[in-house]
Amino acid sequence: MSQTARKIPFTKMSGSGNDFIVIDNRDGKIDQDYAGKLARLACRRKLSAGADGLILIEKDAELDFSWRFFNADGSEAEMCGNGARCAARFAVLNAVTDKERFSFRTLAGIVEAQVKGQTARVAMPKPHGLESDIVLSLDGQRLSLDFINTGVPHAVCFTDSSEKLEAMDVDGLGRAVRRHERFQPAGTNADFAFVSGPHTMRIRTFERGVEGETLACGTGCIAAALVASARNYTESPVEVLTRSGETLTIHFEKISQGSELIFSAVYLEGDARVVYEAELWDETLRA
Repeated sequence: MSQTARKIPFTKMSGSGNDFIVIDNRDGKIDQDYAGKLARLACRRKLSAGADGLILIEKDAELDFSWRFFNADGSEAEMCGNGARCAARFAVLNAVTDKERFSFRTLAGIVEAQVKGQTARVAMPKPHGLESDIVLSLDGQRLSLDFINTGVPHAVCFTDSSEKLEAMDVDGLGRAVRRHERFQPAGTNADFAFVSGPHTMRIRTFERGVEGETLACGTGCIAAALVASARNYTESPVEVLTRSGETLTIHFEKISQGSELIFSAVYLEGDARVVYEAELWDETLRA
């Protein structure tokens, strides 16, 4: 697709505060080389539609569809939990699939989805890489955190009160964790959480690719719920209150195999809302 194309139809969607530009690209109108640049230009706040990420819905020879997901900075990501839920509802609303339960392909693997009304539930790829008690030195401050990959990497730090979580400098501290040498070269997302009960917690997330705090992060909610469970703070299901005020529910199974914890049957469930449908004009897609 050339940059001089006049209009690109899209749907603006919000998954518990994560917002996305979703485009039906089954006709291949947006080529592979242009997709990252389109994400950077279209996701700019105030200068364009603005969003945390861009989702392209594409054909798949074996599954109901596949997607390509791009962060606001134009980088392609393996997975986005809230984006996956929005993609699932978009597919139902736009007759990409006529099934209530279906599956689609991502770089992190095949995602199974179910949509009922505004609620979308997705089965996430198997988490891996669980590590506990990682200590970082950040400008003389020692920070203890845990790590898990829930489709994308997440470092999770727990606070001991809701007030401390509210007062935390998530942008500053999150950026330092995200770029710390311990997590290079890919970097990591950074989550800060407070466990309020065995089935409830609160979270704030600095997202890699967005390069700032977002109102919600599905894979971050999963990461926080799982590492909290690994510490025996929580058990399934866990309701996670996000910065947007919306709640995401995490379902999972935990099995001990010797000294190793295995998480499986991980589901992310919550609201996936259509904000509006519109068209991107070429004049807002100019650098």
